[in-house]
Amino acid sequence: MDGRSISPLVGEIDGGCAFAIAPESPADVPAREALLDRAMGPKRKRKSSEKLRRGRQPAEGLAYVARGPGGSLVGTVRLWDVRLGEAGEPALLLGPLAVDPQMKGEGVGTALMRHAIAEARQRGHAAILLVGDAPYYARFGFSAEKTGELSMPGPYERERFLALELVSGTLDGAHGVLKAARRNGRSEALARAA
Repeated sequence: MDGRSISPLVGEIDGGCAFAIAPESPADVPAREALLDRAMGPKRKRKSSEKLRRGRQPAEGLAYVARGPGGSLVGTVRLWDVRLGEAGEPALLLGPLAVDPQMKGEGVGTALMRHAIAEARQRGHAAILLVGDAPYYARFGFSAEKTGELSMPGPYERERFLALELVSGTLDGAHGVLKAARRNGRSEALARAA
């Protein structure tokens, strides 16, 4: 998205084949969508998180892909600008994180998560939220400890609503329903015209 070359070699798959993480580009969209369909199934677009993403662009500079041998897309992660309920404080919503089913267990998802968290921190974001498997995301510091007073728009499993504070205390007192923020197609066009 911002054209920077990121971590040209971050891991190995298939016993020695390297994979690289790079910013997502518009040319990656068809491969990303196909990967998401394979990894998450046809019901992926009905999730509550999708309501916060629909019609919007990911947060500036926070959409990444992992490329395997020959440049094939083997993983994706994106972060989205949201507002924390009633107070409207900014945060990020992570998702979806997806890895090609043939590459599960090879470290691609872990590398994408670590990269996304580090980039969000470097760009000055204070908190990341997601809906996902608590045991998997706990290793990155996510927990449901500070999401009790927050909620997603639409149905979701409360125990899977997790958060990571990048700045301690960011989620103290946060309450209400998450709301989409910034970077929709219309506001982007208006910003460029101004």
